Amino acid sequence: MPTNKRERQRQNRAKKLSEQRKTERQQKLRKRATQITVLVGVIALASFLPTVLGNSDDTTTTTTTSSTTTTTTPPTTIDPTALPFDYAGYRAQPTACGAEAPPPVTEMTFTAAQDQGIAPDATVTATITTSCGDIVAQLDPSIAPQTVNSFVFLARQGYFDGSAFHRIVPGFVIQGGDPTAGGSGSPGYLVPDEFPEAGFTYERGVLAMANSGINSTGSQFFVVTGEDAGLPNTFSVFGTAVDSDETLDRITSVSLTGRDGTANTEQSLPLETVYIESVRIEISE
Repeated sequence: MPTNKRERQRQNRAKKLSEQRKTERQQKLRKRATQITVLVGVIALASFLPTVLGNSDDTTTTTTTSSTTTTTTPPTTIDPTALPFDYAGYRAQPTACGAEAPPPVTEMTFTAAQDQGIAPDATVTATITTSCGDIVAQLDPSIAPQTVNSFVFLARQGYFDGSAFHRIVPGFVIQGGDPTAGGSGSPGYLVPDEFPEAGFTYERGVLAMANSGINSTGSQFFVVTGEDAGLPNTFSVFGTAVDSDETLDRITSVSLTGRDGTANTEQSLPLETVYIESVRIEISE
């Protein structure tokens, strides 16, 4: 009996030692996995920083700002196919502000914007009806005649109807005008640059065109939602949103990828879709 008792004690000690070593290995693996996850997040963040209202080709666009890259929450695992990188993804997720989704966008291609006969001193008002309310913009053909002409032309064709704001960055901008909602949408033609003077401030309410560099403006536009976007004067300014603060605030309050550490991809992708339902143009001489 004493021999059997000692043998059982030896086996118990061996079992405890084995379990302790297993626990230590698991702790090391978890620590290493956490370090790798954080590293991946840092790398993804670093690759995201260089793109500022840029695009992957002549007429595609992306947005970011330093304010969106200060989160210290490490990313967690998420299925990338569940993120709305294209229009189909946005159609599959909830509509923002409790609204109903409008009819789907109709993709259109043109060789050029037709002349809309807008005088330089005309008063041009664009009412952009969104899922979260109206954005009323006063367009200025005196400073950007070709940009205003193109925007009015596309609006009258219904080009923007049913499209989504595919980038929303609180304190910076909201960006739309891409029927693909993936950053690659184009009307089929380019609009000449009509940049403001050096030192221009892209302040809250400014309506401007996104681009990826000189002579790459298409249909994608943005509205500044921060007090000062801190952008260089390399984005064509063609209007200002007026009496639209409530709508802009509602749009920038939607849930975003990355705001709560749900993904290590772009942190400006809305997880509730804000649609452009229609754009109504009014012109008076």
